Amino acid sequence: MNPLGYEKIGKLILKFSIPTILSFLISAIYAITDQIYIGRGIGFLGIEGIGVHGMAATGVTFPIVTISTALALLIAVGTAANFNLNLGAGDREKAAKFACNGLLMMACAGLILGVLVFIFKGKLLQLFGVTAEILPLATPYLRVLCLGFPVQIFVVGAGMLIRSDGSPGYSMLCMTCGAITNIILDPILIYGAGLGMAGAALATVLSQCLSGTLAGFYLVKKFKSVKFKADFFKLETPAMRRICALGAAACINQIAMAIVQIVMNNTLRFYGADSIYGSEIPIACVAAISKINVVFLAFVIGIAQGCQPINGYNYGAKNYGRVKQTYITALVAATVFSTLIFLIFQLFPRQVMSIFGQGSEAYFIFSERYLRVYLMLICINGIQPVTSNFFTSIGKARVGIMLSTTRQLVFLVPLLILLPLKFSIDGVVYAGPISDAAAFLLAGFFIIREIRKLDKMEFQQKQML
Repeated sequence: MNPLGYEKIGKLILKFSIPTILSFLISAIYAITDQIYIGRGIGFLGIEGIGVHGMAATGVTFPIVTISTALALLIAVGTAANFNLNLGAGDREKAAKFACNGLLMMACAGLILGVLVFIFKGKLLQLFGVTAEILPLATPYLRVLCLGFPVQIFVVGAGMLIRSDGSPGYSMLCMTCGAITNIILDPILIYGAGLGMAGAALATVLSQCLSGTLAGFYLVKKFKSVKFKADFFKLETPAMRRICALGAAACINQIAMAIVQIVMNNTLRFYGADSIYGSEIPIACVAAISKINVVFLAFVIGIAQGCQPINGYNYGAKNYGRVKQTYITALVAATVFSTLIFLIFQLFPRQVMSIFGQGSEAYFIFSERYLRVYLMLICINGIQPVTSNFFTSIGKARVGIMLSTTRQLVFLVPLLILLPLKFSIDGVVYAGPISDAAAFLLAGFFIIREIRKLDKMEFQQKQML
């Protein structure tokens, strides 16, 4: 009997969640390391950081990084899913063809994105909310990042294929080596080589190249499940469609995040200019806090995704009691962690923001207010990813996709546009808790209805015994 059907729920959630959490945390290291070195400099050597404008520069370039991640997940998730489905069905050749199609799609997507961003970087930065003070720092940073988009997309996709091949440890090794290299190279290239913002981006690109080299070595020399043949490396429309279909949910969620970032930056630029903070301080604060939020999301989304195989297996096996228990256990775990983050943000906002350097008093006033008010309801934010992943895992993908994107697109974006009309820059701060509350109520409505269905099906099943 499969352990998913009888093993303790808590033990299973830990087993499947920890690799995902670690993967997200390692990815977060890239963003946080850049932010810290740019903001703080190297304290023990007495080297001051680039400061608030440098932090803001990473904020206005972040949407294009998110879009790159969206493309990576679209192809990577779709490729890995099709690879696993065909491998499980015993069709190794078809599985290999999907993997080869996916790898080619990754290369094409990365090259096209890199070229387009390089050509239109000026217009894109204007679209993303850059100001005259930030532009000289954001331009070299984005120019170098363009070089890394093909590698970034390949690393994400190859990592998922390596995990699908039964080597999650090697996939983790690739990411870990890249993250450690980034930590080492950042101060050397930013300050030692005097490259500034371009050095921060170059450290990221070189680190990703190391991860990509290790991943490429595995695909060529160590891949176990199938053999790649030269004639498999050709793009086939049916395979591309199938890959995009199964990777769409992960991609859509990232695109929604990018839209929020773009709207947020432009709102902060416009209304910040008329406030006591100016445009740059709010953009810098939000850029730093968004990096911190990645750590929160790593745990919550990791827990949610760790439940997918447990929910899927037991729902298919009609073990509805275990399905409910898995959901409730995951929700409690996510809520406990969310509450801990809430307390840290409420009690120690200045200490949290001091991680990224010492700004002006206005910088700390806005960041403390943003942490305390915008993220006021972060303690209930766990319900949305846990619930949306729950519906996806039991075969109700439409509800899952709807719940995963509703907070950003349906609630948050309109509020970021409308509330500042009345409350100026404070409207941005108020938009957070209102959208969180609305997303919580919507997720609660759908999950209560689904739990009642599970109760009914469980009762009917017992009556038949």
